[in-house]
Parts: sequence; C-alpha cells; structure tokens
Amino acid sequence: MRREGEIALPFDPAERIEAGLTFIGHVRSPWAKGTAPKNLRAARETGRGARVELDPAYAPALAGLEVGQAIQLIYWVDRGERDLLVQTPAHGRGPRGTFALRSPVRPNPIALGTVVITSLDMPAGVIGIDATDAWDGTPVLDIKPWIDTVDVPPGWRPDA
Repeated sequence: MRREGEIALPFDPAERIEAGLTFIGHVRSPWAKGTAPKNLRAARETGRGARVELDPAYAPALAGLEVGQAIQLIYWVDRGERDLLVQTPAHGRGPRGTFALRSPVRPNPIALGTVVITSLDMPAGVIGIDATDAWDGTPVLDIKPWIDTVDVPPGWRPDA
C-alpha cells in the first residue's frame, strides 16, 4: 500500500539481474513480518539477541574475530519491496528519497547493521550477535570488521 507522496519505479529491479551474489549464511532471529523492530536501535532495546549461521564452508573465514568485537553484517532483505524511489516514512517528516532513508525498501535490498559479537563458535560457523532487525532466515551476504579508524570519517562528530 502506497502512502501519499510516494513514487515507484516503472519496472521491477529484480528483473534486471546484473551481478552474481552468494549467500554465505542466514540470520536466525526472533523476528518475522509484523513483529520486527523498525531499526537496530529498537532491536537492541528489546534485549533480544540473534545469531548468524554460516554455510560451513565459510567457517574458516571467521578466524581473527573475537567476542565483544563490532562487525558490519551485510544482508539481503529478500522479502522486501524494491520499487520505491520516494517514500513517506510512518515516523514522519514527509516524503524522502529512498537513498536518504534506512528503509529496507530499495532497488537492491541490501541492508547493513553494525552489531556486536556476543558468542562465537568458529568450527560451527555460528556468530551470536547483540541484536538485529532482520527477519528470521534473512540471507547474509558478507561480514566485515568495524574499524573505527576506517569507518568513522576523520573529524566527524554526530552533533556537528
């Protein structure tokens, strides 16, 4: 259902496949359609953690990660809509372009969440994480370490 001010693409981006991706695992969470928090902050407020279950072939790639470390989890919002260019978020401030929002509705349904490792079973390829807003079964595309000297722009301050 479209909200006032929303603009959709005249085509389905899913029909324009131009790249190959491999799912390396899946998110296991308590969330499903209608129950998921609206974002990662709200997910953390629930106190409910989650886990990432990797395909066993990728388990060796966890070497070097540690409990307590922040990681960037890149996942594929496989059950989301893909056709909106302008959206009207329920939380207000009027219509905005998709690229100005963290909405899962986007041409390429790629989501990014910076999470904290709460447990790590390297042989099994399972990572416990502090929170996620992803639905149970959401495919995982990649995992990257959060490195503050790389991931925070020099001189950036959130209150500036």
